[in-house]
This record gives sequence, C-alpha cells and structure tokens, in this order.
Amino acid sequence: MRKLVFLTLAAVMALAASQAVAADKVALPKGYEKWEKSKEKVVNDKKSLFYGIHYIYVDKKTMKTYKTGGKYPEGSQFVVVFYNIKDEGGKPVKGKKNMIVLMKKDKKQQETGGWLFAGFTPEGKPSGVDPVKNCYECHLKDTQANDLVISKFADFK
Repeated sequence: MRKLVFLTLAAVMALAASQAVAADKVALPKGYEKWEKSKEKVVNDKKSLFYGIHYIYVDKKTMKTYKTGGKYPEGSQFVVVFYNIKDEGGKPVKGKKNMIVLMKKDKKQQETGGWLFAGFTPEGKPSGVDPVKNCYECHLKDTQANDLVISKFADFK
C-alpha cells in the first residue's frame, strides 16, 4: 500500500513539474507585431489592472471570430502590449513598455477555460504571472458569453 501511495505521489509530482516546465517554455508568437493592431487604448484609472496604454494584436485565424463573435477556433491568439503612461502637458503619452500578455486557445488548458494565458517582460521573457489568479479569474467574471475574450472588435478600430 505504501509503495502504491509513493508511486501515485511521485506521478502527481512529475506531472506538476512537467506542467511548470511547459509553462516556462511558452513563447510569444513570432511576428505578432505584423498582425492586425488595435487603436491605442488608454486606461487612466491607476487602480485598474489595465492602467496604461495598450495595443491588441490579433492573428488572421482569430480575426474572423473576433469580428462576428462566437467560439474561437483552437490556436486563436491575442497579444496585448502594455506601456506606462507619461504625462506631457496633461496629455497621456506612451512611455516605456512594461508588460506583454498572450491569450491562446488551447483545449489542454482546462484549468483556465481552454485558453493558455501567459505574461512576459518587455523583453519577451516569461514573467511568471499566475494564469489562474492574474488572468483567468478576471476573464471569467463577465466574458463567458464571449468565449472569455474581454475586448470587442468594436473597440479595436
């Protein structure tokens, strides 16, 4: 019995370790800067998680559903690039890049509603953001009808 418990525990630990390693291997999609880019979005509320200036990049596969609504196909991707706000004469201006996030449809990500969420530093290295607490829980609040996507195409252009 002890051996069975030990083997089960070892298997669970190995699975958890492999998932952690897999999360570290997530990378930003190459060439995302060439995808369709949203207009500048300014969030002035300093209490908001989205405080700053950001742009959304949407790949071709994702854009069709983004425009029409519905369930996104496997592999759909959004990249959001966040910048600090600089105040120039009372006008918010894009400052230094401070964060990049990826949202990719991935049916293996059951814990986060079938989406992979990942955060990156301004240099594109994994930031260690918690995909459940920092991403999924917020997306889950009021976006279930939109397949967990917060932004809308109407706000894109």
